[in-house]
Amino acid sequence: MTDFMKWFYAHYIQPGLAEIPKEDYASYFSFLENNLDKNGWEAYEKVLEFTAAHAFALGVRVGQGFARDFSA
Repeated sequence: MTDFMKWFYAHYIQPGLAEIPKEDYASYFSFLENNLDKNGWEAYEKVLEFTAAHAFALGVRVGQGFARDFSA
């Protein structure tokens, strides 16, 4: 992952994720919070960073594809 994507995740994606209500997923988050040790928690956070940043990039690419297809 590029330095920009790491910065973008830390400053925009992660704060946005923190604001999303967890409702139906609360038990899963609770399970993680209560069962992961320090190393597990660090691994979880890195995997979340990777998947969230790449999902954002995928969304950008899909949006560009839709824009190109709809403008034709």
